[in-house]
Amino acid sequence: MPIENERKFVLKDDGKLEGLLATHPGVSRNFLRQAYLDAPGLRIRSIETDGKVEHVFTYKRTIDGQVVEIETGLSAADFDRLWTQRIESLQKVRYSWTEGVYHWDIDFFRRDDGSTYFAMAEVEMPEEMTDPPPPPSCLAGHLLGIAPAGDQRFTSKRIADQAHAERLMAAILSKGRVD
Repeated sequence: MPIENERKFVLKDDGKLEGLLATHPGVSRNFLRQAYLDAPGLRIRSIETDGKVEHVFTYKRTIDGQVVEIETGLSAADFDRLWTQRIESLQKVRYSWTEGVYHWDIDFFRRDDGSTYFAMAEVEMPEEMTDPPPPPSCLAGHLLGIAPAGDQRFTSKRIADQAHAERLMAAILSKGRVD
């Protein structure tokens, strides 16, 4: 069964981090449009990489304390049909790479005008791991803290709500920590 085991890190976006990530060895850059459907655990995603677009349907559910995630390809026509059923949507730019057994995704959540309203890193770890690795050096100076494991305030679905994300960031900045 495909188990998702990830941890999230909240980042400070100073306008320079994306440029830094673009020069990081082995990084890919993707533009994502993502929507959550009218049933729990269902998501669709359009992923554009170098002008090529892929569509993905995802089922995600927590079972016995582990997140099961199943993804499959989707035609553009089916993506468009399902997009009409969205209850929440977002767009983000993602920088991704693999380091050893870890896969890193750095997401910049975008407003309609293309500006960033929230930045977050996710590390996908082997299923048996519980403690995340230290963040890569390219994130030094941008790290605000690690999100508590399983904290629903930091899911992409919640961060899609810009008002929630902005309140969350304001609270983090005022406390000087993520908790």
